[in-house]
Amino acid sequence: MSDRRWHSFPIRIFLLISLVFCIYVAVRRGVGAWYFREGSPDAIQTAMKWDPANAQYHDALGTLMHMYASGGNSNDIVQLYQNATRLSPHDAQFWADLGAGYDWAGRTNEALGALQQARQLFPNSPEINWRLANFYVRTRKTSEALRALQTVLRGDSAARRNVFALATRATGDTKAILGMLPLQAPVFFDYLNFQIERGDLVGAQEVWARVLELNVSFDLSKAFPYLDALIQHRDLVQLLDAWATLTQRFPTQTEHAASSSNLVTNGSFDYNILNGGLDWRVVPTEGALVSLDSADTFESRRALRITFEGSRNLDYGHVFQYVPVQPNTRYRFFGRMRVQGITTDSGPRFQVCDGYNLGQLFASTENLVGTSGWLEQHAELTTGMDTHLLLIRVARPMSDKFDSQIAGTVWIAGVSLSAAQLPH
Repeated sequence: MSDRRWHSFPIRIFLLISLVFCIYVAVRRGVGAWYFREGSPDAIQTAMKWDPANAQYHDALGTLMHMYASGGNSNDIVQLYQNATRLSPHDAQFWADLGAGYDWAGRTNEALGALQQARQLFPNSPEINWRLANFYVRTRKTSEALRALQTVLRGDSAARRNVFALATRATGDTKAILGMLPLQAPVFFDYLNFQIERGDLVGAQEVWARVLELNVSFDLSKAFPYLDALIQHRDLVQLLDAWATLTQRFPTQTEHAASSSNLVTNGSFDYNILNGGLDWRVVPTEGALVSLDSADTFESRRALRITFEGSRNLDYGHVFQYVPVQPNTRYRFFGRMRVQGITTDSGPRFQVCDGYNLGQLFASTENLVGTSGWLEQHAELTTGMDTHLLLIRVARPMSDKFDSQIAGTVWIAGVSLSAAQLPH
């Protein structure tokens, strides 16, 4: 019995020492963590004294010194990052930070090795590939930079604009950038919009052509910013071509009017309003509500309904459509309109004006007030020598009368525009 106690005594002592040591280590780590949470360089240095084996503290201090250094000792920063990778050699972020430290210190080859090690540990990390891509751009390794940026695009949708900007600075070659884009429609359309915002319509057209060539699936509305850019840049040839492509690709959503003499898209309102392209557009505004309704006419099944709520003296022109036309050409406009309870002296009517100069009014139909059945509205007009785009809209100019807040409902249906003769 005494022998058993004698043999168990050293074990107890060992366990006690181990327990004390564990408590000691835990206390030191706890104190270190407490200082680390303060976040200042002095506090992190104190944390390192309490827990020198914690790689995060070395990396964090190196990052702070790197961030705020304006000529400090780059070797000290590199040493801190090296300590972090030595203490935690499988942490990709520490290797990426070491690469940045080497790069800042002018140690290019070592920077490349550290960044590649970081990517090897975490190959699909958008952040690490972003840092590596920036390094490749600075060292003029364009093809390597584009491959790294491709990984960023796959993993981080929020970074797309930055990726496109960096790739453009690196190469300036739209075709090369298109070649590195993942085959994902949202990425292509984000790049398309990036080109539009830069004012590079040629680059946007290259992106659009690539989307069509690859036959990637996309929502119709994604193409509308491109069509708006073509309108803005007055490239109506490309606009008509792109719209024809969309009407063929989305036959259940758009009216294919190639065989029709009517230049107005969806003039019968048989299709839902697309609110973009060469279809009708509705700009929401307080005081008016727009919807589709049964037309209750022999020729049309549906009509567009605008209900004025009687709360404002609206200068209204918020339902409209762009129509490409030929200059110096005579056209016939036709539309049906019905009103119910329209108040004030200024009621709804159709207007046709120049798409690029709304003050140039070519036609305005009868002003309708009160209540009426379906009335046919006709107008003939001749476009100007420089007119290539018309805007057809439902308009209601502001009233000058005391009782000026418009109320009531108007329905429109059967809208058409057709050429009356060949250009002079």
